[in-house]
Amino acid sequence: MSEAIAEHVIPPSKSKPKWLRVKLPTGKKYTQLRGLVDKYKLHTICTSGSCPNMGECWGEGTATFMILGNICTRSCGFCGVKTGRPESVDWEEPEKVARSIKIMQIRHAVLTSVDRDDLKDMGSIIWAETVKAVRRMNPDTTLETLIPDFQGIETHLDRILAVAPEVISHNMETVRRLTREVRIQAKYERSLGVLKYLKENGARRTKSGIMLGLGEKEEEVVETMEDLRRADVDIVTIGQYLQPSKKHLPVKAFILPEQFNKYRDLGLQMGFRHVESGALVRSSYKAHKHID
Repeated sequence: MSEAIAEHVIPPSKSKPKWLRVKLPTGKKYTQLRGLVDKYKLHTICTSGSCPNMGECWGEGTATFMILGNICTRSCGFCGVKTGRPESVDWEEPEKVARSIKIMQIRHAVLTSVDRDDLKDMGSIIWAETVKAVRRMNPDTTLETLIPDFQGIETHLDRILAVAPEVISHNMETVRRLTREVRIQAKYERSLGVLKYLKENGARRTKSGIMLGLGEKEEEVVETMEDLRRADVDIVTIGQYLQPSKKHLPVKAFILPEQFNKYRDLGLQMGFRHVESGALVRSSYKAHKHID
């Protein structure tokens, strides 16, 4: 490990650094939402993914919902979602998600999904119908759509643009050099092209995120941020990768808080509207602020 890299990371060990330890979520709003989720058996990524920011986000009226099932057609080395043959599309899902948002009284909802390369439309029709249903049932709720790359097919991307969510997000996940190892079926340039196409064709806000600790170098992170700015991306999130299981890619390093702060300051200097950079930052962290 070079001196330049060693300065802002610590090697992984059996115990996580103190800045990665979080308190159990509390608060009146969190308790209320937790009760509704349990009572109505609602599904959110916040709970199923054991997100460390769940208490904070729910306290601010933000939650993330995953559509199109819980089995992905891709096998990314970092992701805890199951890979295999997905179940058939549930065409009642848009209404179910919209009803969940209404019950929880969510002010800002983030929608995401597994990759559905098995479908002719890659799930883009259900995506659009879900946004429409949420708008119809929750007219005051704002939306972020964290979408797959849809293999870069413009027809599918146009369906998302047509329903005009306040924020359209697509994650780069990692730097160029590590993309093939980390994302396998994805392509760095294709993801950049998706983000650029979205902005050039009417997206109000575009957003992307990367994880650190997979073996990337500082200059590679900076290069990725520069690439995102050239694609006119408005918002970037930068967080620490944590290994979901022993079958997944190992953590190569834990990034120090000072380095996350450095990336945040650099991103703002580059011209991003918002930069969320920290060890516990995830794609939807403080998402409600990104519509301003």
